[in-house]
Amino acid sequence: MSDRVRDAVIAAAKKLDYRPNELARSMTTGRSGTIGVVVGDIENPFFSQAMRGITDVARLAGFTVILMNSGENVDAEKDAIRTLLAKRVDGLIVSLARESETDHLQEILRSGRPLALLDRGSSLLDVDTVISNDRDTARDVTKRLIALGHRRIAYLTACDTADHMFHDPADIQTGSVRRRIEGYLEVCQETEIPDAEKWVRVGAISPEATEVIVTELLQAPVRPSAIIASDSVIGLAAFKASRALDLKLPRDLSLMSFHDADWTSVTSPPVTVVRQPVYQLGEAAAKLLVERLSGDEKGPTRRVVLPMSLIERDSVGPAPMSTRNTSAAM
Repeated sequence: MSDRVRDAVIAAAKKLDYRPNELARSMTTGRSGTIGVVVGDIENPFFSQAMRGITDVARLAGFTVILMNSGENVDAEKDAIRTLLAKRVDGLIVSLARESETDHLQEILRSGRPLALLDRGSSLLDVDTVISNDRDTARDVTKRLIALGHRRIAYLTACDTADHMFHDPADIQTGSVRRRIEGYLEVCQETEIPDAEKWVRVGAISPEATEVIVTELLQAPVRPSAIIASDSVIGLAAFKASRALDLKLPRDLSLMSFHDADWTSVTSPPVTVVRQPVYQLGEAAAKLLVERLSGDEKGPTRRVVLPMSLIERDSVGPAPMSTRNTSAAM
């Protein structure tokens, strides 16, 4: 059309406050201009920071983001993916609830849409994946605690099992957490700390559940001298539970948490954390997906591993002399 007609149409659209019908547009172009994201827990600060990385990249590339929450439940994850596919999203980023259950993700691939996995990979899917170096980092922090004399080191995670007991890393269906537990156990075995598996606690799915677990641990005849929290939500609940028992950090108990949440630097004492590149994880996953949507549909899949770093604060110190023995008996 001529410039005169185009200008007249634009002026009329502005006057009438016209909004394009995105569904009709997607049927014409084959694209909706949207990316679907499914995460485990939108209340967890980890996922909110990762979402910021995703949305910043998506916006610059001209995409909007639709966020769905699975609550770490596979059935909810399946429903979320069906909903996003029905909305004709152009691609998806998913943080898996269970690595072993991926049949519903094959539906994404069969639809021809690209898929990127965030923080949790799967050997069952040959797709772009962005994770952190969880195992190596867990090895490093465990070595750090052992060097300070700790032999009774509890590891707390929200992941759960059928009988609510930890038996083997294979029980853990969240890849990032499983790799951390593997690293923790490897170092304990290398250092000849027996029965380290007994110090792994699962089912810390809420602050209330974590309080029960931590209180039970710390009131036991043989209690841990250090706790590693698998995320900052668990870390905060553990901090509160230890304070309720009038234990002093780090004199009576050392506490270390994955994820550098805001609260960890303002408590008394401030909490030692593993700083995860959370924003960068989301950013990298979005970049991989946008590249697929921009024409790299058939290139080889990519696996990006981002480093973490230990931020030492004041919640970790030498183990109490009374706990400095090689026994990890419960």
